[in-house]
Order: sequence, then structure tokens, then C-alpha cells
Amino acid sequence: MTDTMTPEQRHRCMSHIRSKNTKPELKVRKWLWSHGYRYRLNVKSVPGKPDIVMRPYRTAIFVNGCFWHGHGVTESLVQGSRCCKIPQTNREFWVKKILRNRERDQENYRVLQENGWQVIVIWECQLKPAVIEHTMREVEVLLNNNMLLLYKCHEPIPYINEEDTPLPMAAENE
Repeated sequence: MTDTMTPEQRHRCMSHIRSKNTKPELKVRKWLWSHGYRYRLNVKSVPGKPDIVMRPYRTAIFVNGCFWHGHGVTESLVQGSRCCKIPQTNREFWVKKILRNRERDQENYRVLQENGWQVIVIWECQLKPAVIEHTMREVEVLLNNNMLLLYKCHEPIPYINEEDTPLPMAAENE
């Protein structure tokens, strides 16, 4: 399949693609905000400059475009994947670029995890209307599990035997 645009047209189209406030990122932010989660955006002091940073949860969320970050692409890049089609024109350039992006992503994730951060990667294809609720519920479970691990009690909560010490109830007749 050949490109239907001239190199100048293709260059103009590709140069207008944003790296912040993308539609997938806005979907994730809207869902998180509407469910009571608060966050910061593109924090430069956090390695990799994640799209969403949730400091109380010590969590960095990356919302990755399937094309730009090579979702499901193997190192051989023979076929690509279902959601990441490598262009046939200037293929060598795109293969190098996508592999370089993937290597940088992996390095950022590693540095964050070594510094005690939980890394959540949400792919653009996971935000389609049919699956967004499931995806975001999984993110919510990861956030809550991380919060429990971070703020667990260091001393066990003592067990109270109700037979020895009756506990007051909210609806008692006293």
C-alpha cells in the first residue's frame, strides 16, 4: 500500500500530532476525576514525565498511543500487530523510531519502579467505548492495591472478642 499524500502533506499531518492532552489521555483523566481521584499532569521531576502522576498512590500513569509506542510490536517488526501498523513508506525510519520509543519507555518504567513507584500503562486501544469501563476498573484496583501496600498498618490491629467485650451498635435501644 502506497502513501496517498505527498511527503510535504504527510510531514504537515504528522507534525500536528500532539503529545499532551490527547483524546485517550483526556478519557482517562475524565474517568479518574469523576471517580474522585486527583492527580498532576506531566510532572517533569518524575522520570519519564508521566501523563498522570498520583503522588499519594505513588503511581505514574502513561497513556500510550498504540502507533507511537509500538503496542504489541515484536523486535522483528515483520508484521507489526493488530493495533500498530508500521507504514510501508520510509519503513526503516519508523521501525527505528518505534523501537527507540519502546526502549526509552522501558528504561523510564524501570527507573520509576526502582524508586518505589507503581507504573500503569494504558494503551489507546484499551480506551475504546466497549472496553474503557473494564480498563479503568482494573486501573482502580491497581491504585487501591498500591494504596494498601503503601499505607499498611505496621502493627496488627488487635482482635476484639465480642463475647468478652460487647461492642456498641448504632441501633441499640439504650
